[in-house]
Amino acid sequence: MTELSREIFENYQVRKTKKQKETFIRMMQGHISGLQVQEGGFPKCRNLVLGDPEKAKVILSAHYDTCARLPFPNFITPKRPLISIAYSLLIVLPPIALVVLVNILAGFFIHNPIVTYWLSLCVYFLFILVLMAGPANQHTANDNTSGVITLVELYHQLPKEQAEKVCFVFFDNEEQGLLGSGYFRRKYKSAIRDKLLINFDCVSDGDHFLLGITKKANRKYHVPLARSFTSTEDKKVMLENLKKVYYPSDQAGFPVAIAVAALKHKKGIGYYMDRIHTKRDTNFDESNITYLTQRTIQFIETL
Repeated sequence: MTELSREIFENYQVRKTKKQKETFIRMMQGHISGLQVQEGGFPKCRNLVLGDPEKAKVILSAHYDTCARLPFPNFITPKRPLISIAYSLLIVLPPIALVVLVNILAGFFIHNPIVTYWLSLCVYFLFILVLMAGPANQHTANDNTSGVITLVELYHQLPKEQAEKVCFVFFDNEEQGLLGSGYFRRKYKSAIRDKLLINFDCVSDGDHFLLGITKKANRKYHVPLARSFTSTEDKKVMLENLKKVYYPSDQAGFPVAIAVAALKHKKGIGYYMDRIHTKRDTNFDESNITYLTQRTIQFIETL
């Protein structure tokens, strides 16, 4: 990896608060000439943009913001969405149980149904707030330091004549609900209607690469994608219809898009992603970054 990538991995994995983001942005601008900060949206997002989205043939993206530390991982099974849904319902049980407990205790000691109701409601939303805005997760190797470093490696390794085809975008506030990419999409709505976007999110933990492709992207780019992103002895590639897999990330809303993620595989579960949003998000397979960098450059050369 380049010196900048190692610096990010060793010293800039936490990018959650405004101050942490500002420190990261200053560091990035010190290493990447021409990196622009585009502010807007509500709440305010600060996307980092290198290149011209209107003139580029492809937009390469990754979100740079990081999440709060959770007591349980965000468990995703893209090809078996019902498992992901069942897991999501399961993790809703703790706050519900807490509300029920507060409701019982308040009813026993306060004897006022109105106060009990509002107290229970406050406890529930306080619990959700802690999950969303609690202490920053200190380990973000996969989510999404891996995506950030993939863009950095592509920036350094793309030949000059190929780099002119590309706009790099580091999205803000993905963890808050894809807000940065939403702002970017609104800002460049007409210019990017038919523009290809490749989004790298959680690409360093797993030997099975998912390339989720929208219908428009598949129709136009399937052949060069299949030729560029071939499976190897160590890395397996799955080209899937994005409508048929569950992978919530910044590619959502872009009509011509490819979502790139690394997955593990286990019999009975299928392809899955775990560890993210917890202190166990420490797995960083450099060979994944190398593969994606090389194959993405190979693909860009066909554009």
